[in-house]
Amino acid sequence: MQEFSFTLLNQYKKARLGIVNTLHGQIRTPAFMPVGTRGTVKAMLPQFVKNTGADIILGNTYHLMLQPGAETIAKLGGLHKFMNWHGPILTDSGGFQVMSLSNLRKISENGVTFRSHIDGSKHFLGPENSTEIQYLLGSTITMAFDECTPYPASHEVAKSSMELTSRWASRSRNSFVKRPGFGQFGIIQGSIYKDLRIESIKTLTELDFEGYAIGGLAVGEGQELMLQVLDYSASMLPENKPRYLMGVGKPSDIIGSVQQGIDMFDCVIPTRSGRNGQAFTKYGTVNIRNSKYKEDNQPLDPECKCEACMHYSKAYLHHLVKSKEILGSMLMTWHNLSYFQDLMERIRNYIAEGKDFDFLC
Repeated sequence: MQEFSFTLLNQYKKARLGIVNTLHGQIRTPAFMPVGTRGTVKAMLPQFVKNTGADIILGNTYHLMLQPGAETIAKLGGLHKFMNWHGPILTDSGGFQVMSLSNLRKISENGVTFRSHIDGSKHFLGPENSTEIQYLLGSTITMAFDECTPYPASHEVAKSSMELTSRWASRSRNSFVKRPGFGQFGIIQGSIYKDLRIESIKTLTELDFEGYAIGGLAVGEGQELMLQVLDYSASMLPENKPRYLMGVGKPSDIIGSVQQGIDMFDCVIPTRSGRNGQAFTKYGTVNIRNSKYKEDNQPLDPECKCEACMHYSKAYLHHLVKSKEILGSMLMTWHNLSYFQDLMERIRNYIAEGKDFDFLC
């Protein structure tokens, strides 16, 4: 049976080309993971997502535990079968979502008590049951439960948050059921403070996770500060394990982060932007709602091989989005996911050839 592992194929400067081996298939890295929060990548069928070039998608513990419930999904054969996606699935621990509930949650050493954003019902999420829920879902990659440190945060607040995350990481690791082909990632915290990031890395690497995520970035600190943190922190993580930067999805951020040694990314940007009428292209972003596209018979990108660009004009997409037709969301999302996967493929090719790629976006 396939063991969970990371194979480094080539390295150019700090940028890494590799493969994550899992029970549910291989993940080519650097990789972008489309977000399927509630068991669906919005406006896309699973086979369409696969056709864009995606190897792995992301689901969310918080949303799936509330609706339809982890036990229900387990009874129905697990998340892979439930949503008809047979490749790897990474599930967020739910920590970020419950932390964003603000006045609807109460944090303690044990975990977080919160009220559902759906019906106000009371729930609890901590390291042990977050890990158990992800086990019930059948997640290929389980994330340790953490506290996402807000930005800005004082050194004192960031230190307290990081130390809590470290204690929760140990409990998450102890709760993880190890089996061939499945992995669990610990999450590095510490805000923008180098000493705290170093301490977090030291503590979590001692727990010997199958991979490591860098959390608490892309939360308002700006690209320059984010890359400064990655400059020292990514290279301190084990070379033989994948490195995941959580919630980062702007093309320039992805490129800059790959150059610092990051292997995996996720973000709602391509799907959310698509539903809102924004397309990413090699020539910049396109707001398809703009009236100048009303009679534009050209595709979004003549070099793109996605369904939207191969068969439909900007004029038609303009019409669909302005008319709020569901097909508009589907085609725009399809294009954006294709753009992001094409970007990752081009990055992988440049790393393989030992070439710079900071101009690709």
